Amino acid sequence: MLLFALATCATSAFAQTQAGTPPSPVNVAPAQLQTDTRIAFPASVSQGALVIGKVPPGSKVSYAGRELRVSSYGTVVFGVGRDEKGPLQIEVKRPDGIRDAAQVMVTARDWPLEHVNGVPPKTVNPPPDIAARIKREQALVVAARSRDDDRTDFAQAFVWPVQGRISGRFGNGRVYNGQPGSGHSGMDIAVPTGTPVKAPAAGVVTFAAPDLYLTGGTLLLDHGFGVSSNFLHLSRIDVKIGDRVEQGQVIGAVGATGRATGPHLHWGMNWFDVRIDPLLVLERK
Repeated sequence: MLLFALATCATSAFAQTQAGTPPSPVNVAPAQLQTDTRIAFPASVSQGALVIGKVPPGSKVSYAGRELRVSSYGTVVFGVGRDEKGPLQIEVKRPDGIRDAAQVMVTARDWPLEHVNGVPPKTVNPPPDIAARIKREQALVVAARSRDDDRTDFAQAFVWPVQGRISGRFGNGRVYNGQPGSGHSGMDIAVPTGTPVKAPAAGVVTFAAPDLYLTGGTLLLDHGFGVSSNFLHLSRIDVKIGDRVEQGQVIGAVGATGRATGPHLHWGMNWFDVRIDPLLVLERK
């Protein structure tokens, strides 16, 4: 997937320059990038992708009505939703005031149905008091995802938080006890209870709760620029809000808490309120 390799340069509105893959902003010295005037984004991405692009340092960049944070060496990032059709339009105002743009095509994916049976009925059709609790808890999680820290931990090559069989894929339609639900918000990895969960990339803990009604032990790790990971159904949480963790550090343990039919790690990723596919992030070059 061309999610990180910046394969397309747009040096005038919706114009693509010729050939060659520009250097990755993570692997080039900042001093060299300060003189780099290219605007570079992938030519196309899949639904659910995390897109990393390059603009001249000091530029103003907007996408989908949001002004994007730009790193000191010109990196920007945004997420592509499960149902995004594209093409994506990125507006750039260079430091000299010249306005420019880039366009990214979106490749559609198939979303098969997954049937999940044996789920406690109260988690599928909760009574009013439980529904109110779920609403309160989800509001706290949404608030934690609104951070826009000036950290580029998301630019690391992500690693698996646990090794195991993928038992649920991002985006697939879910049918709980025969009742249709929304698309799956992350990736499920089936491993035994107590398996250590490691940080897939560095970040700061922005939410930690041992017993949310739907998601049980819940942990959010912020990777900067609005990119975050969430880990659900944990049996144990080993870090607290505000902790800085490094890639590979143990942050908790797998469980089956909340709405779960067996032990597994649900690993989800977001760009603010846009859900993205962790598997695509793992596969990026």
